Amino acid sequence: MTMFKSGLPDPDLLKTVLEPLLNDFQDWFARSQTLLETEEIPFLEAAAQADLLNRVKQAQREVSTAKSLFLATEGTVGVEMAVLVPWHQLLMECWRVAARFRAEQAANFPAGA
Repeated sequence: MTMFKSGLPDPDLLKTVLEPLLNDFQDWFARSQTLLETEEIPFLEAAAQADLLNRVKQAQREVSTAKSLFLATEGTVGVEMAVLVPWHQLLMECWRVAARFRAEQAANFPAGA
């Protein structure tokens, strides 16, 4: 699997789109890590929560590496879709877990209680 593809037509487009996307991945993975490290997720077995956390940490390392290389090359290379898609899928999984966790918390603590 190739992380970077050189020779892309418009470096300004890469800087406009890819850099903020990598920043968003970093932010959302950091939020997911915080949730998984600080909360016991009742509907996840401990092993499943630990596995999700490990996958988030691995993705964070990958995103950090991609961003470092992107910046080191002054935005002249991009990230293959084959790399971005698994990150997006992992974020979707994390968002589903967070949404369910918050919904269950809200159900247990109704407004005005």
